[in-house]
Amino acid sequence: MFYQLVSLAGAVLILLAYGLNQTGRLGPSDTAYMLMNLVGASLLAWVAVVDRRAGFILLEGAWAVLSLLPLLRRDRRAPR
Repeated sequence: MFYQLVSLAGAVLILLAYGLNQTGRLGPSDTAYMLMNLVGASLLAWVAVVDRRAGFILLEGAWAVLSLLPLLRRDRRAPR
């Protein structure tokens, strides 16, 4: 039951980010959008690892990494 709740939370975050993007409330370069995708995909990847689902580990792991990269680039461009 716990893993079901974690996977639902991850899916809701990703779908919420997508919905907010589609309605124009968040852009794909907004930090909130990228964080929602990162956290959602990370939760789903973790559940996939626990459940030993190779395809979903690849999919959600890649989704998390691809969501993280712009956030890391943004930090490097920040003024010091």
